[in-house]
Amino acid sequence: MKSPKVSLDQWRTLQTVIDAGGYAQAARQLHRSQSSVSYAVNQLQSRLNLKLLQINGRKAILTEAGKLLLQRSRQLITEASSIEQQARQIQQGWESEVRLAVEASYPTQLIMDALQRFQPLGNATRIRLDEVVLSGAEELLLNGETDLAISPIIPPGFLADELLRVGFTAVAHPDHPLHRLGRPISSHDLSRETHVIVSDSGSKGIDAGWITDSLRWTVSSPESAHKIISNGLGFGWLPDKEIEDELAKGRLKILPLTAGQHETAILYLVYAELDQAGPATRQLAEILKQVSAETKMA
Repeated sequence: MKSPKVSLDQWRTLQTVIDAGGYAQAARQLHRSQSSVSYAVNQLQSRLNLKLLQINGRKAILTEAGKLLLQRSRQLITEASSIEQQARQIQQGWESEVRLAVEASYPTQLIMDALQRFQPLGNATRIRLDEVVLSGAEELLLNGETDLAISPIIPPGFLADELLRVGFTAVAHPDHPLHRLGRPISSHDLSRETHVIVSDSGSKGIDAGWITDSLRWTVSSPESAHKIISNGLGFGWLPDKEIEDELAKGRLKILPLTAGQHETAILYLVYAELDQAGPATRQLAEILKQVSAETKMA
């Protein structure tokens, strides 16, 4: 493979001339003399044996060939910068992968916001995201299968920070038989209807939230429970953030329970090994704290 005739600095100089609007402006931005900027661009054109710029008044204008190659050069500079950033991260001990276990009741939008903020900082660090329920995160932590977990349970010997309090409200479709009673609803009333719950993803099989052993439908995710309840096939406690729109539009209705209408779960950010956590894990943890704190203040 032949060595490139043109340096990255020459391509960067051409980009600056175009972006800044001329040689003088580019010289000021690059903290170089105008003659050195002009020389770099001339050398670039000479080595390519191709005219990339033409002068129109006092402004440098790209030729058609210049437009095409400038776009390719931007990709080249971006890739080179990415390689350098990855090298710095390797030097600093950045992990190639961060394993994150997330309790299914943690708001999906917050996870998306956190990952969006992490992506430009983490560069080539891969994220392995495991959605878990109840003791699922605890099990992954104890088995050494995750680096960071959002969990309602803190296993013995692990360090954690309170991350977010998630509210749940008992709801059913407006046409559900429970709403047709037209009075406050007791636990006896609930026991005669189908209760939709989300099963524990861990091997413990925690029985959280069951009203009775009969008339129960068990699903593997909050999304499935949400769909079943929204279609009038049962009742259950769903995360407040996920049902705001349906409550406002009348597609779901809060059950007038005599007690237990609202529940709250505390979710913790649990570190697998805080003392040995790498920079990427710590960075992601800080971002998760930030997005959760912003939700609390909203």
